[in-house]
Amino acid sequence: MSTVALLFALSAAASPAADAATIAAIEATCHDYVDGQLEADPQRVARSLHPDLAKRAVLGDTPDERLGLRRMSKEELVALTKQGALKTPKDQWDRRCTVLDVTGNAASVRLETPWFVDYFHMGRFEQRWVIVNALWYPKPKAK
Repeated sequence: MSTVALLFALSAAASPAADAATIAAIEATCHDYVDGQLEADPQRVARSLHPDLAKRAVLGDTPDERLGLRRMSKEELVALTKQGALKTPKDQWDRRCTVLDVTGNAASVRLETPWFVDYFHMGRFEQRWVIVNALWYPKPKAK
């Protein structure tokens, strides 16, 4: 076994599995984020986000990685939601939140929709989970 694999196995073994209530709370935050956008409910989206949210999209290959990111703040995302940028009839919703890892007050989550994939870093603050970082990728549009 390689050193990296051994360290990963040891760290995974040292982290107790999250309980069902924790997983449910993390998933609820993920659904507030995505369902709030699909419903055009800015309050629901806002409550899922840390005030200092760092939301970024990888735009593609560039010689300078800083130029290859699209940055968005909590305020921008909430404003887009208020405008109904992703409003979608409920019968067309197709989204999945998957909790990848939970360690203490930190979690990693993957959200997939027909339009994009988000990877979240969430933090728990006084029993409330919020999205601190989001890296997203827009899926190519069907022709």
